[in-house]
Amino acid sequence: MRQIILDTETTGLEPAQGHRIIEIGLIELHNRRPTGRTFHRYLNPERAVDEGAKAVHGLDDAFLAGQPKFAEVADEFIAFIRGSELIAHNASFDVSFLDHELGRLAEKWLIADLATVTDSLELARKLHPGQRNSLDALCKRYSVDNSNREYHGALLDARLLADVYLAMTGGQGTLGLGASRSATSVGTERPRRQRPAVTIPIVPASEAELALHDAMLKRIDKASKNQCVFRTVDAPTTVQ
Repeated sequence: MRQIILDTETTGLEPAQGHRIIEIGLIELHNRRPTGRTFHRYLNPERAVDEGAKAVHGLDDAFLAGQPKFAEVADEFIAFIRGSELIAHNASFDVSFLDHELGRLAEKWLIADLATVTDSLELARKLHPGQRNSLDALCKRYSVDNSNREYHGALLDARLLADVYLAMTGGQGTLGLGASRSATSVGTERPRRQRPAVTIPIVPASEAELALHDAMLKRIDKASKNQCVFRTVDAPTTVQ
């Protein structure tokens, strides 16, 4: 099973408004294990970066002007993802931008022509309804170290998402939440702790305590007109 963890950075929020991809980061997994293969490219978007987007990823126009255009890396990108399962956080955002870029090529493509797509945000919302499910929140929940994430970065965020995704789906052969557990999950449950044997000490009542107890029973017996149930049971024996 070949999976690709995907993240992108962009000049803004809407491809319909002419915004473009400026960074792509891909991490390859095979049978849920990182293979060490990655794809990472900065891109010249041929337009200015919005100030709001720049505050998120820190990539400016001067740096991006010297990077290749998407069309120059498209063949390598397509070959890397073809036939895989793409996993992205809020996947509709990344896919809309990638479809926009692929649609500008001489040979037009859609992501759906090249790969299946899984949205890790949707998965997180099913697993943790009503909770915050941003990548930062999931890193905290699954103890994934994101201390180096001063800015968003496509490859850095893809690495973090890979760790989070594997933690979220630990022991599962597929992402089907209703699927039966696969053999890889055997032995992953926390073993039951064995309680050590405990000797409970028995402390007999003293003569003074027995006398007070007997006096209380007499008062109860008198008030209940000889209906005190404690008087009807056998007297306790002293355990030596």
